[in-house]
Amino acid sequence: MDTVPERIEHTVLGPTTRWADVQTVLDEAAQHGLRACIPPCYVERADEYADVPLSTVVNFPHGQGATDAVAAEATEAWDDGADEIDVVCNVGQLKAGADAAVEETISEVVAAVPIPVKVIVEAPLLTDGEKHRAGEIVAEAGAEFCKTATGFSDGGATVADVELLSQYRPVKASGGVGSWERAKAMFDAGAERIGASSGVTIAEEWRAAEGGEDA
Repeated sequence: MDTVPERIEHTVLGPTTRWADVQTVLDEAAQHGLRACIPPCYVERADEYADVPLSTVVNFPHGQGATDAVAAEATEAWDDGADEIDVVCNVGQLKAGADAAVEETISEVVAAVPIPVKVIVEAPLLTDGEKHRAGEIVAEAGAEFCKTATGFSDGGATVADVELLSQYRPVKASGGVGSWERAKAMFDAGAERIGASSGVTIAEEWRAAEGGEDA
């Protein structure tokens, strides 16, 4: 089992993100044993800068790209050095019942890259029935993780959503996880990963509370 820091993706994805911001996240990730999740435009440079496991996002944040474009975006991110891809599903299509279209895009991304793909289902915008359908789609498409949220819509990760989605795939809990107490609740609910801009805080609080023992 990985230690808690190795299960945290220290994240910087805001619209004003500069290379200097990414450098800070990478330095902190390297110092604290974290993963990092950064914008795709910085992946190539980040891969050269630091020896940190890198996730990046595609079809972000609204999930409305054309299938071929999304798959190409994922391929470019992998070529640039990404270790994992977080792709946003098309919530509008999901809500409209166009499950085949949602699955097609995810499947094309999975087929395009030989690295793990996490699907951001934007759970705060879904009913429980839609969350179950999203989990089924992610599993059928062959993606390796469900991710709860982008952090850019209303709400974030909840214990209930982690429990529901983990019936289908391992879960990355993302959105509003800013403390070890909150992260522990997500891990206890079944999350395998945490995505958070407060990765350092979570790691430091975990070490203080748990004495640095493995989770």
